[in-house]
This record gives sequence, C-alpha cells and structure tokens, in this order.
Amino acid sequence: MTRFVVAPQWQGSPSARAMRLIDGAEAIAEDLPRSALTRVDVPTEAGEAVGTGIRRFTTLSRVRDAIAEVLADGDEPAVVIGGDCAVAVPAIAAAAARHPSLAVVWFDAHGDLHTPESSPSGALAGMALRAAIEAGPFAPAPPATAARTVLVGARALDDAEADDLDTTQITMVGVDALADASALADAVAATGADAVYVHIDLDVLDPASVVGVLEPVPFGADPAHITASLAVLRERMPLVGASLSGFAPASRDAAVEDLGTILRLLGALA
Repeated sequence: MTRFVVAPQWQGSPSARAMRLIDGAEAIAEDLPRSALTRVDVPTEAGEAVGTGIRRFTTLSRVRDAIAEVLADGDEPAVVIGGDCAVAVPAIAAAAARHPSLAVVWFDAHGDLHTPESSPSGALAGMALRAAIEAGPFAPAPPATAARTVLVGARALDDAEADDLDTTQITMVGVDALADASALADAVAATGADAVYVHIDLDVLDPASVVGVLEPVPFGADPAHITASLAVLRERMPLVGASLSGFAPASRDAAVEDLGTILRLLGALA
C-alpha cells in the first residue's frame, strides 16, 4: 500500500505568498486516507542561510532530515506532498538508496536547476532538481544523475538554466509530446534506468486546469495527458517513490475547485 507523507514546507519558495503552500498541503491531506498518512512538522520560523547562499537553509535542513527519517521507516513506496518542491530531494534520496539506478522524472514549468551562485532569489525551490543531481550545500551526496533525469513541461527557464540545459545530459520532454502517452516512458527507458521516481510541481499544468499555484505559466500540460503518460510508464518499470508540490490556494474554500485534478494526479502516482 502506498503511504503519504505531508510536509507543508513553505520556506523553500521564493514567493511572497509562500505560506499559502501550508493551506494547500493541508487541503490535500484532508482527502487522503488517515491510516496511510504521516505528517512532518515544519518549523514556523524562516531560518537562516548560514553562508550557504540558500535562504532559510537551517529550517529547510531540519525538514529534509525529518522527511528522511519518516521515509527510512518502512519499505513500501511513498508519495511526499509539499509544500514547495524542495521536499522532493530527501524523497529521491530515500528511493535511490533502495534503487541506485533509478530515473527521476521532474514535471515542472520551471527548470529548478539553479545553484546558490546563479539563483536570483536564493530560494531552494529553484535549486531543487540541481540538488538532486549535483553536489551542493543541501545534498553533498546527490542521489540521482543528470543522465537519468527527464525534465517534463519546463517552459519558464532563466538564462542560466537554459545555458546549462544546452550542455547537460538531462532529457527534456515538452508539453506537446505528452499527447503521445508513450513518449515519456520511451524517454525514461532510454536512460537505462530500472526504476523511476516521479515529481510533479502543479505549475506544470495549464492554468486552465489548476488555479491554486503561485506562479502560473501559460501553455502547460493537460492533466489527462500526464495521467495517461504515467500509466504507460508504470507498465514499463516500477515507480518507487513520488512527490507532488506547489498547491497554494487563495483560501481553503478556493482549494475545492482544484482538488479533483490533484487527487487524480495522486491516484496516478499511488
């Protein structure tokens, strides 16, 4: 049985409205089975950078360690729900400890490939995928590799990220390619991986499909294309971990209109 780990972390987001991520995570949690649900306490304080170039690093590190501790207790697959997308980094590490040759599929409108030096905000959410594949302050021993990473739906890249993608081994899959439900599975199989971890930042979706995100980006993915692509992918290889992040409704009442879409995505992951 898939278990769910809810970590309403907001400290990794660059947005002035980042605390809406707390309400988003809690709204999702209310619709999950309590018997399969574990909550990670997120400190209320922002935290300090302590010379890392990552804003709020001390608090982010505490949440990272708490997620890792929860995931170490048990062998069944887990879906981690944020919060901002930095919650995926310890989740990828936990999955990679059991499946060292896994691929990482990262659904996101943004690249999340900044370093502390290139980031205009110093926010860890914008460095999360980089932290999973390259050594840095947040993950000195990165759990994944660029060669087995597939970035899906990215269409809002900063110059530093675009330059990096010109030379990296990361595979990119565009929004339009998802209309073919086999395209994602083909891209993952080409990495040579024998298992897969999937992260979904909700801003990968078209704004017409989901309202409660902090930075909506036009021309996003259709949720039905994502769920169909994940179904084909799971037929090809085991899904050994997942995460979903970025739900930031304007209010608890406003969350209701997006929850149907979000729960369908979680169903495809679980």
